[in-house]
Amino acid sequence: MQAGRAKFLEGNLFRHVTVMSLTGSVGLMAVFLVDLMSMLFISMLARPELTAAIGYGGTIMFLVISFGIGLSVAAGAVVSMAVGARNEVEVKAKTTHSVILSAIFGVIVMLAAWALLPLMVAALGATGQVYDLTVHFLFLVIASVPFLKVGMVGGAILRAHGDARRSMTSTLWGAGVAAVLNPVLILWAGMDLTGAAIATIASRMVIAGVAVWQVHKVYNGFIRTTPADVLGDVRPISRIAVPAILAQIATPLGYAFVTRAMSDFGEAAVAGMAIAGRLTPVAFGVIFALAGSIGPIIGQNHGARQPERVREAFFASLWFAGIVVGLVSLTLYVLRAPIADAFHAEGLTRDLVYLFCGPLAALWYFIAIIFVANAAFNNLGRPFTSTWTNWARSTVGTIIPVWIGARMAGAIGVMWGQAFAGVVFGLLSLWLALRLVRVPRATP
Repeated sequence: MQAGRAKFLEGNLFRHVTVMSLTGSVGLMAVFLVDLMSMLFISMLARPELTAAIGYGGTIMFLVISFGIGLSVAAGAVVSMAVGARNEVEVKAKTTHSVILSAIFGVIVMLAAWALLPLMVAALGATGQVYDLTVHFLFLVIASVPFLKVGMVGGAILRAHGDARRSMTSTLWGAGVAAVLNPVLILWAGMDLTGAAIATIASRMVIAGVAVWQVHKVYNGFIRTTPADVLGDVRPISRIAVPAILAQIATPLGYAFVTRAMSDFGEAAVAGMAIAGRLTPVAFGVIFALAGSIGPIIGQNHGARQPERVREAFFASLWFAGIVVGLVSLTLYVLRAPIADAFHAEGLTRDLVYLFCGPLAALWYFIAIIFVANAAFNNLGRPFTSTWTNWARSTVGTIIPVWIGARMAGAIGVMWGQAFAGVVFGLLSLWLALRLVRVPRATP
């Protein structure tokens, strides 16, 4: 496979979507499964405050990770369009500068997160021992942010070349490291949250190293550059990255409000939501991978000025998402009792796990629509459309139904309110995306 080859410009698009998503999901699900296992190991210690701390910590790391997702969306978009245009010099320049900027941005985010950490944890409603445990866990994990950003951008660049297999490989290596370290450090060494944090840091360092090495070795993707050249690419990259980052951080901010609302109902409620939060990316890893896979497919065909294939790719993604969500939601429903038992979930915690494994899982199709629509917006020159729709969903679209749900049905109502927002904005995103793919904008 050569750097200039644009593999998505021909062939069956449903097959491209399926192969890219399933291949990419293997690596993603491996990482998410390790996160789920770390919570499982923590739950074995029979200390609810540790599980709650992981739940609060996951909400804040969701916010931090969202910055990297936005940057990786931009890197994937600019590189895939250059690949589609068969401009090898531009491909290498955008690759080099995307990785450099991701490292710089990662350091900035790390320092800002450290400075704001006590304020963020307190804002979520954590108090007492849970507050102290959450701050301790996050202070360690945040040190991995620069590696996280580089790894995410490296994976996006590999996917922009259509190389989901190697993107998967980098995450598999990282997941393997964490899978070994988590039980050793959490259970055998007795390091509980500290062990989970160290395993996470090591995993992200490996993901970044393997991804960058593969971009260099397989695609000879890096060139000598200067600060002036790097600054010259800030504008085209940020033109997509800024709205993409703004769109991405809206979701964790909305999730933070949900966490705050759930904290009013005690540690059992927060623990139930935390378990659902860890189950979600494992169960729907293919959908998360679809979000990163459809972008390069659309980007290459948009760069090659093939609007018919852009439309076909969009509809193929919606069909694929429907099949996946249907199968996954059915599986979760059948296995809901063993899943709850594995986490020693009782009472309210068990009720919330059952709710997620039942109707809420099926409603994830509307979230999948949002993912696909955002990929279309970002790669067809309308990144701010995903920004305002995500912000609307995560603010008034979430706050109002969650507030109403909490007062009508307590913790269960909170989760129903969050799901309702996904349905409404999934339908809105679909309508907007259909208008765009019918009349795509010219390539910039």
